[in-house]
Amino acid sequence: MTGFPAGSRARIALAVTAAAGLTLVVSGCGGSSGSSKSADGTVTITVNDMPAKTDPVNRKIFLDDVAAFEKLNPKIKVTPHEGQMDPQTFSTKLAGGQLENAFYVYYTDPAGLIAKHQAADITPYLSKFPAVNQVKPELRKVFQDDKGHTYGLPEGNYSMGLVYNRALFKQAGLDPDRPPTTWDEVRADAKKIAALGKGYVGYGDYSKSNTGGWHFTAEMYSRGGDVAKQQSDGTWKADFDNATGRAVLQQLHDMRWTDGSMGQRQLLEWADLLQMMGAGKLGMYLATSDNIPTIAAQYKGDPKDYGLGPIPGGKGTLAGGGGFMFNPKDTPEQIKAAMAWITFKYENPDRIELGAQRAAQAKQPVGLPEPNIWTGAAAQAKTAADTKYANVPVANYAPFQKTIAGIPLVLEPPKAQQIYAVLDTVMAKVLTDKNADAGSLLSNASKQVDSLLAAQ
Repeated sequence: MTGFPAGSRARIALAVTAAAGLTLVVSGCGGSSGSSKSADGTVTITVNDMPAKTDPVNRKIFLDDVAAFEKLNPKIKVTPHEGQMDPQTFSTKLAGGQLENAFYVYYTDPAGLIAKHQAADITPYLSKFPAVNQVKPELRKVFQDDKGHTYGLPEGNYSMGLVYNRALFKQAGLDPDRPPTTWDEVRADAKKIAALGKGYVGYGDYSKSNTGGWHFTAEMYSRGGDVAKQQSDGTWKADFDNATGRAVLQQLHDMRWTDGSMGQRQLLEWADLLQMMGAGKLGMYLATSDNIPTIAAQYKGDPKDYGLGPIPGGKGTLAGGGGFMFNPKDTPEQIKAAMAWITFKYENPDRIELGAQRAAQAKQPVGLPEPNIWTGAAAQAKTAADTKYANVPVANYAPFQKTIAGIPLVLEPPKAQQIYAVLDTVMAKVLTDKNADAGSLLSNASKQVDSLLAAQ
């Protein structure tokens, strides 16, 4: 676990410390692509997730970690590749013997790979890696089938919250330590911020380049709804043409057209809200914690001005992240070697503090509430390390930190990006047409999404 936002894929490798306890000498015959066994019994494994040459600092640290791991495990040779798993080429790489022994996937991928038997069952080897038990159960479950068998290991996570401008809250007479926790409170606070004057926007939302559908999904989850629901026969159907979907759109309609608290400019995409927040003109929007250092670094905002609260409604929060799965053609020796590498680099509680130290030295953000895959003693170690080496205003994120454990994490739907593209149209219409028919929009979008899901 690197301690950096999963959404940004930022990487800082962690220093070697008491990781000697993870040493695992293995031997055995080769069998999967890209793997071999030398005459002395050394097992060679291929792994991905190495930073690109365009990121030389993190690439060097990654390779330094490879060298450190190999020193601890002289019978394992790691051959790293750039990139992560690409759903468009995965089956071809697997069939052609080009798939790595351990490969990075997003949380939307494991269920499909498990169902198609395209990942190795690592259940028999988990007892050799006890640190895995300190990873959050809900994240481990992402890599499990309905019988409880495990096919992968989490690396990072994120969930949606409410990024807000503490400075504007103060100017509007709101308490910056108490961000809104319901959608009614969001609407009331947004009106007060917009009333500060021309150019101020109380609440911002997306409606372009799949970001509108992404936020619609997050807002559905926050109210306890779904966007797609799995049926008893295993198929999926759209699940937003209902009262919850209409409530989401009514909220946006009222803030946009009745209150005027969302501003005139619409059809916004990802960078637009960050830029508005950096310029001090936006009160709040839904986002992950890694948006805050990006606002500061790329859009010249003052980090002290930004807070993070829980997602309004609190009945569910869109969550994501990723981890590693293992080639189904791997031999047991290759699986154990690959698991040793993954746990050494990404799931080692003993390296948490030194990881935070190295991150701070590299001027990467330390102290954001996520990613945080840990429970128990490891979670306490992360909190202590974040406090010791924090270079962000940790206290500003306390409202999020205090509540996130009680909010269910809900993963993105199947075919998420295609669904988001459909739902962009719904968001765009409501935010640009005062007389948009929400019922008709949801009905038409539901039919399109059903067609997408039927084609899985």
